Amino acid sequence: MKLDPFIAQIILKKNFDNFSTNDVRSIYLALKSDASLDPSIIRRKIYSELLKLVKKGWLKKIITEQKGLTRFKKTVDFDIGTIALKAKPESAALINKQDNKQEQLFGKLNHYRAELLLNIGESEAYRELYSEFPELVDTIQPQYNIARDNNTKILGKIRAIEGLLKQENRLEKI
Repeated sequence: MKLDPFIAQIILKKNFDNFSTNDVRSIYLALKSDASLDPSIIRRKIYSELLKLVKKGWLKKIITEQKGLTRFKKTVDFDIGTIALKAKPESAALINKQDNKQEQLFGKLNHYRAELLLNIGESEAYRELYSEFPELVDTIQPQYNIARDNNTKILGKIRAIEGLLKQENRLEKI
């Protein structure tokens, strides 16, 4: 089974579960940072990749009753090792390509942006769960706070790298 390495990289995240195709697409587009990509084509590609994992029994496809939205949840058979192997070849090639400092910084920046999108999705999921199950506020609130704190930390990392990149651009112009 072939699996897009970027999709594998996204779904391997430990706290990335109960996600939609659009969640994966947002992170995918942030990682690729290629303006020429058509979001609707990417969404269809991601959906077909996720269906491969459903057929393997690694993901479960869930259609919500309220709005008919499709979400995917990792199963107990989710094989991290196999998926990680699918992600490594291209990831290694990307690291080899990033031979200078600025490209490495852009790589980190894209990684943190993708992680921020992931955490924002997690925060939104907690808010949705709270509205659906208000009786679980004592359980949901601490997890929501942690996700929100993670968003703040990641945003700080993004700003630090952006500041460094801006400073390097100024130095190159001198």
